[in-house]
Amino acid sequence: MEAIICFSGDMESTTLATMYLKSGYSISLLSFDYGQRRRDRELQSASDVANYLSALNIASVSHRIVDLSCFGKLIACSTLVDTDLKVPDSGGRDAADPVRVMSVPNRNAIIGHIAISLGSRTEADVVAMGMNADDHAEYSDCRPEFVKALRQSMTHALKGFHTPRLETPFLRKSKTEIAEVGVSLRAPLELSWACNRGGIMHCGTCGTCIIRKETFKNAALTDPTEYLA
Repeated sequence: MEAIICFSGDMESTTLATMYLKSGYSISLLSFDYGQRRRDRELQSASDVANYLSALNIASVSHRIVDLSCFGKLIACSTLVDTDLKVPDSGGRDAADPVRVMSVPNRNAIIGHIAISLGSRTEADVVAMGMNADDHAEYSDCRPEFVKALRQSMTHALKGFHTPRLETPFLRKSKTEIAEVGVSLRAPLELSWACNRGGIMHCGTCGTCIIRKETFKNAALTDPTEYLA
């Protein structure tokens, strides 16, 4: 069995990859360079997690990075891809329109279809994505309606070709629940990355760092992350 994992190296995708690997799947981890501000640190974390999982010798683990850097340059629309914009300490949560501060529109549709195309070519059983319930309010491409539409789209696009299953196991789980799953699976959450600033260490004050702190606190779990603040 093979699973293609959309893989940023964050807590959710690290837990997702570990879950499929320990369920007996060979996993192909697919990371994306879309010109994100935290590109170097995020992709390094993804590589570190991939190497860790590969060293477990449970099943085959591969890791690819897809170059979509032109995408970010075309749409430079938020702090995640526009380095001329300052990352607020609140992460944009207190902004008049936090979605425009933090979101990259249509990102999951693009990376999802690329992963689906690869899954069709390799005749993978599953393409898995790590959307979760805590992101529904702010990100339209993390909602159940989007996943339903993506399934419909891939069914039409791949008619006559191998069509993998699209699975989103965390779609209705909170980040706190995902952290609990990750710890129970002994996923290498200490290697995962969240910080939007993308420095050597998590800054501790941007939106994703604040959410990460809250996640482990709410789960009553030890946070393995080192923060600057």
